[in-house]
Amino acid sequence: MTTTIDSLKAALRSPLLPFWLVIALLPFGRSSEFGTFLCLVGVILLFVRSPQGWREQPGARLLLWLLAAYIGAALVSAFDSLAPGKSWSTVAALLRYLPLGLYACFVVRGERRLQALYMAVACVLAWWVLDAWTQALTGWSLGGHAEAERISGIFGARNLKLGPTLAVLSPFALWTAQRRWGWPGLVAAFLLLLGPVLLAGSRAAWLCYGLVALAFAWREARSWRRFVLYCVLGAMVLALAGGLAWRTSTRFETRMERTLDALHGTHRGLDEALTGRLDIWHDSLKMIAAHPFNGVGVRAFRYAYPQFAPADDHFMVAESCGEGEGACHAHQIVLEILTETGGIGLALWLAAVVLAWRSWRRVGAAARERAFPVTLALGAMLFPLNTHLAFYSAWWGLLFAWLLGLWCASLFVAGGIADAGLPAGRAEPGFPAGLLKEALPAEHCDGA
Repeated sequence: MTTTIDSLKAALRSPLLPFWLVIALLPFGRSSEFGTFLCLVGVILLFVRSPQGWREQPGARLLLWLLAAYIGAALVSAFDSLAPGKSWSTVAALLRYLPLGLYACFVVRGERRLQALYMAVACVLAWWVLDAWTQALTGWSLGGHAEAERISGIFGARNLKLGPTLAVLSPFALWTAQRRWGWPGLVAAFLLLLGPVLLAGSRAAWLCYGLVALAFAWREARSWRRFVLYCVLGAMVLALAGGLAWRTSTRFETRMERTLDALHGTHRGLDEALTGRLDIWHDSLKMIAAHPFNGVGVRAFRYAYPQFAPADDHFMVAESCGEGEGACHAHQIVLEILTETGGIGLALWLAAVVLAWRSWRRVGAAARERAFPVTLALGAMLFPLNTHLAFYSAWWGLLFAWLLGLWCASLFVAGGIADAGLPAGRAEPGFPAGLLKEALPAEHCDGA
């Protein structure tokens, strides 16, 4: 426990603080942009000191190519967008992800610092989980009273992102628990996270967390026989946990009853189980057919929706959606890319996936092991056979860009070399004091 606390303190005293703040402030609306702003300040300081310093960072170069595809798809879609003001403002806002990711590539240079950041994120998740369990047992949390159908934890009843966020970031908590306490710690962390993920009521989060569990099971098993055994044990645990939740939580019972509507074998039952998403996906296909090349425009989905939806569409008449406004986004990553950025956007995304895969394969087994938590988080987030939040939205897009920046940085850390010169017990320089010396190679700091 002392080691974990020391690692957290080191992370908060080091230049990691601005990058970590993005995750720490996620539940509090746009306040997480404060961390993004601090990263921008840090990158400006770094570029003033060494304008060509990024060229020596392979992670930074990889990040720029990946963000070029992500932002480029949005840029191409904006030229004839059905909501040009919204699309162009979104493209402009996406540029803030460049300094966010570059900052991570500059400051996450050694394995020791990378592990400290993993542990710091795990500590944030531990706080969220404790708060979520409190809400599950008492009905109240730091975010207020629970919603009728699901717990919302520190995020609050009007911001139902607890489940998806916990599921996506869970590899950091599981990795930290396993590193600190071994196999028992991994199992305990899995169970502690499982309750809030189930009770948060997001079926997409359930699938996402299941993918994370399968990845950790394979990582531990290293053979098909053990993997099957772990899967059987995991299925038994999930069945037991689901049964207990079904008997003791009316929220979970409500979500399961809606999910089981899909077994009725009717279009209506399946649509009820998917909360009306069949209507969204059907209308998305109409948008794709009408705008196949560069889509309706990034973040223009809600403005285009009334043009393609029938008058009795669920999202056109539902009061909770705003009568006549329609759905906000496609709720599925492939459909989101195709509807908003078209075939050109999808081609750019696929090119980025191929580049990322090739880079991941080339760095070697040791680097892949160091990057395992963030690689798994990104993989679970992007898994195409699931429903998704909007990847070009201000909130989910920020989390995606944060993970992408950390992933590029983690692939090329120096295996502990960068931190080896710090004497034991010595505090790392904070932000912004000492940032340049800590983040840049020694040859760029002579005379500083």
